[in-house]
This record gives sequence, C-alpha cells and structure tokens, in this order.
Amino acid sequence: MELSLLIIFWYGVLHAMGPDHLTAIADFSIGKNIKKTMTVTLLFAVGHGVTLFLFAKLLQNVPGLQAYTDYGDIISASVIVMMGVYLLYMALSNRILLNKHTHDGKEHIHITFSRSHQHRWSEMMPALSLGVLMGIGGVRGMLITLGLVSHQEVTLSMVALFALGVMLVFISFGGVILLLNRYWLNSLTNVRRVFGGLGVGSIMVGTQMLWF
Repeated sequence: MELSLLIIFWYGVLHAMGPDHLTAIADFSIGKNIKKTMTVTLLFAVGHGVTLFLFAKLLQNVPGLQAYTDYGDIISASVIVMMGVYLLYMALSNRILLNKHTHDGKEHIHITFSRSHQHRWSEMMPALSLGVLMGIGGVRGMLITLGLVSHQEVTLSMVALFALGVMLVFISFGGVILLLNRYWLNSLTNVRRVFGGLGVGSIMVGTQMLWF
C-alpha cells in the first residue's frame, strides 16, 4: 500500500510538470514581486488540488458528470491562448511600464500595463479560477490512472497525495519565476523579451491543447 501511495504522489508531480500547467503559472506570476508570485502560485495550486479532490468523489458517485469534464480543458486552453495573445501584444506595443521606487529604504521594481500603479487583490483571482478549470479537465485522467495503480477504489487519501505532488511542483516553479522576476526583469528590454517569448509559448501550448 505504501508503494502505491508513493507512486500516486510521484504521478502528481509528473502531472504538474505538463507544459499547460507551468505555462499558466508563468503567465500569472511573471513580473510580480515575491508576495504576489507566491500568492498566485498558491492560489493556482489550491484551486487545482481542491477541484481534483472534490470532482474525484463526484465522478465516482455520479458517472454522468464525466461528459462535462472536457469543457474544463477547452475553456482553460482558450484562456491560455488569450493570455498569450495579450502578453505578445503588450510586448510589441508601448504599454509595458517599468516603475522603480523606494519602500522602506529599498528599491522596488514594478511592472505595470497602465500609468496608475495599484496593489490589487482582484488581479490574483484569475489564477484561482484557472486552477479550478484545469482541475475539472484533468480529474478524469487522474481517476483512471489512480485506479490502474491501486487496483481498487480510489480513496480520498490517494487523491490528496496526488494533489500534494501537484502543489509541490507548482510552488517550486513559482520560486523559479520569482528568481526570473528578481534578477532578469530589471530593464524594459528584458521585460519585453520575456513577455514576448512567454506570449508565443502560451499561444503554442494553448493551441496544442485545443487541437491535439
């Protein structure tokens, strides 16, 4: 039983390393400070993990819901494509602003898309929403895989371990994005290059999700 649980945890890690998941996290956290980066990452992870947890039990008891889970993938793929187009547009236009100012004697760099600089909680919520949508789309494949591994009914502890593996990767990748934000996005040229590259990558990943 312990080996099965370890395999399930590792499968959660591999699942989270998919390009669609990492692209979504990068899209939401690029250009943000440590607080916003980790908040975005945690919200995406919580939304994804909780949705996997809840829908796993629903699908076990209400099989008819499986027909609707594909819509989660379609919607999340469309969102990733639109975010890619938006980032690419911002990189090619003159709308990205690099603001440097001082808080408590330390210089801070803020990347914004408007003249007014704001600290808004509402800009974090799309990460939670997309995490939920991608959780809905991925729950059916997760249940099939967990059932094959365990050769028995999928329990809540199995789903929880799977979700824990997913969250571990999300948080770790958020740390990588944080390093990119801190040490690379310190000039407008670098910001435009990173945003443009991420925009192209997002369009490619989202299109692949929609058509393949």
